[in-house]
Amino acid sequence: MKAKQFVVFGLGRFGSSLATTLADAGYEVMGVDKCEERVQDISPVVTQAVQAEVTDIDTLRSLGIRNFDVAIVAIGKDMQSSIMTTLLLKEMGIPYVVAKASTEIHQRVLEKIGADRIILPERDMGKRIATNLIAGNIIDYIQLSRDYSIMEISILPQWRSRSIKEINIRAKYGINIIAVERGGDINVTPGPDYILEENDLLVVVGNNKSIQELEAKRHE
Repeated sequence: MKAKQFVVFGLGRFGSSLATTLADAGYEVMGVDKCEERVQDISPVVTQAVQAEVTDIDTLRSLGIRNFDVAIVAIGKDMQSSIMTTLLLKEMGIPYVVAKASTEIHQRVLEKIGADRIILPERDMGKRIATNLIAGNIIDYIQLSRDYSIMEISILPQWRSRSIKEINIRAKYGINIIAVERGGDINVTPGPDYILEENDLLVVVGNNKSIQELEAKRHE
């Protein structure tokens, strides 16, 4: 399975934070903004940075936007550009479009035109959203410090019908399983002989880099 590819429109504080976090996690990221200075600032960090006006469908096509799995519209103050870009991306058939809203009215408009996820920055911090977008297997995320987090993740396919002792992620990655959720029930501190099932969710704690290494296994 190939890793997801992301394109971020709008490289202000919020958009650049998302783009940087995704790129640091090892994903291909294109950053797009009409401001040349912002494009230059993000260029060393992301896979590709482009200066462009994105409210024109021909421009979007020329950028190869249809090749991306997730598009993030992080345009903030210009509500018209945000709405138009989101609408064009949906019309182009982008699988998953995330849009930043600046007000509740803006949010309602984005909902009506089909944005798959809408972000209100005061409600959702940039790094938490980026981590959640990396893969559908990351269900929730709590940052404990700069280096450590608690995450709720779905199990890897190769873990099905195996015990916690057999998958041995503590020895391999330094990650501890602190709970398993199954069918709405939570087993806190499951024992080493606990057998994992297909739809189990694991609550894990560990170093962010180690968790990213574990997640990379899903794309191999």
